[in-house]
Amino acid sequence: MAYFHLKNLSVSFPLYQGGSRSLKKTILSSSSRGNLAKDAAQRVTVNALQDLTFSITKGDRVGLIGPNGSGKTTLLRVLASIYEPTTGYFATSGRVSALLDVMAGMTPDITARENVLLRGMYMGISPKEMVRYTDEIEEFAELGGYMDMPVRTYSAGMVIRLAFAAATCRVPEILLMDEWLAAGDAHFMAKAQERLTNHVEQSSILVLASHSLELLKKWCNRGLYIKYGKLIHYGDIDEVIALYEADTQEA
Repeated sequence: MAYFHLKNLSVSFPLYQGGSRSLKKTILSSSSRGNLAKDAAQRVTVNALQDLTFSITKGDRVGLIGPNGSGKTTLLRVLASIYEPTTGYFATSGRVSALLDVMAGMTPDITARENVLLRGMYMGISPKEMVRYTDEIEEFAELGGYMDMPVRTYSAGMVIRLAFAAATCRVPEILLMDEWLAAGDAHFMAKAQERLTNHVEQSSILVLASHSLELLKKWCNRGLYIKYGKLIHYGDIDEVIALYEADTQEA
């Protein structure tokens, strides 16, 4: 069964650049941000995630909510096993498809058809298996004759359609998504929502980070609100959005 279990998980990044004066100014302003500190070696560190404990299990469609710099993308990368926790416990089970970077596993100077094979390898799908999905990817992304042209000739919207179509060509057990998908046009968003709805019904878990609260309400049943790397609340999506909106208005 697919799941994520996190207990007292933290992720910190030391900052190696900057003169002593700038570092001192950074430390002095850390109280306003809540996620800057010094480590044992007296280096300024960004505490991107701080002491997170929660579980995501089968059937959960989780919306990650929080202001810029809250740690949403860092958390997605932990769930995708791209980042390892600095401290704490992390366990996962299930085949993950991660849409975190529109160009991940893709090269601008080769064709979309060739990029589909690369994207497949990035997701752990063999080129032989990925070839079977190519026609369906081309149709879904609406690329037409551009399928055999270099991706660098594509518009931003075409790249998004190609990346999404390739990344969702096979139903994953776990689907992780960052908010770049919201850059798609209305027609594509409708298609994407239909496909995601189908995938979520067949797969186990969806985790989506977005500033679009309407999008989260449509696609998610649970919400996880983080602020400056700290877990504020995890529960029903409407409840979490109401709390986030109240905090935003108060701020």
